[in-house]
Amino acid sequence: MVKILTVLGARPQFIKAAAVSREFGKNDNIEEILVHTGQHYDPSMSDIFFNEMNIPKPKYQLNINALSHGAMTGRMMEEIEKLILDEKPDFVMVYGDTNSTLAGALSAKKLHNKVIHIEAGLRSFNMRMPEEINRILTDRLSDILFCPTDIAIENLKNEGYENFDCKIYKNGDVMQDAAIFYSKTSKEKSNIIKKLEININNYVLCTIHRQENTDEISNLKNIIDGLNKINKELPVIVPLHPRTKKVLEHNNIKPEFIIIEPVGYFDMIELIKNSALVMTDSGGLQKEAFFFEKNCVTLREQTEWLELVNNGFNILSKIDVDDIYNKFKLMSEKKSDFNIDLYGNGNASKYIVEKILSYQS
Repeated sequence: MVKILTVLGARPQFIKAAAVSREFGKNDNIEEILVHTGQHYDPSMSDIFFNEMNIPKPKYQLNINALSHGAMTGRMMEEIEKLILDEKPDFVMVYGDTNSTLAGALSAKKLHNKVIHIEAGLRSFNMRMPEEINRILTDRLSDILFCPTDIAIENLKNEGYENFDCKIYKNGDVMQDAAIFYSKTSKEKSNIIKKLEININNYVLCTIHRQENTDEISNLKNIIDGLNKINKELPVIVPLHPRTKKVLEHNNIKPEFIIIEPVGYFDMIELIKNSALVMTDSGGLQKEAFFFEKNCVTLREQTEWLELVNNGFNILSKIDVDDIYNKFKLMSEKKSDFNIDLYGNGNASKYIVEKILSYQS
């Protein structure tokens, strides 16, 4: 029996875990213990995903949130360390690039536990992004690195990982596993399109959450002004976290488009599937746009998902009103052929299970 302690904390990690945990559940040789750090603590950003997606409820809820990066990571490490000592897992598994990811990896490694990193090898090459620091450090601490793309593998090779004591695998993208599985029932489980009374294929779906975009007021104002300009031509819908909404109000920044509360995964799938275009600063949504055959404008000057840019499905925008608008015009008029396999065939999670069970240090 292989015992895995999985550390989660943010929306994209819940989606990835839904795919992998489902595969774990099919195997009698794996016991998985879920830990929710509480990094995304709003029920609309957290609980709804466990309820909707039938993810097993976490055994441990740490409720650590609303702290600075250092304080949050430190508190998480303190609590995760206790759980590792109590549970004595064979592996600690982490996803992506959040503070929860780094806290799980650091806690495990300091206690000489094996670390599994899902979505390893990604790089934006922007060290001002907290996520970039988290992913680099987590990769270096990991014993098994599951990479979604060839570019991720190449990044690790360029950093000398072939000389490190670790296993590197290209497994595909577990988010695509989840998208394929849950899109089969999303229309039945979501009424978001009817509720918002919006026309199919006639709106822009946008999300904004990156710290450099929401905390730097000049950037936030440029994004809102850019979206206001787009909204004059095509309706813009933005699921927005309450914290960012308060920042807008506090700084007298006035959106002229539709702002809604954060939504669950089925609602998000339906919003993507029925949109004309996706605009985002999220890594996960860049891929989800591709999964559902939508062009994307990324509101950042770097992306970890270079294959989307290289193949013309995604374009990067400066945080500038005119550039945001111009990139919107370009991608809204572009006809893309999505008949290409960039992220595997939906079997990424099965591959992970196989490699974990066959692992030998």
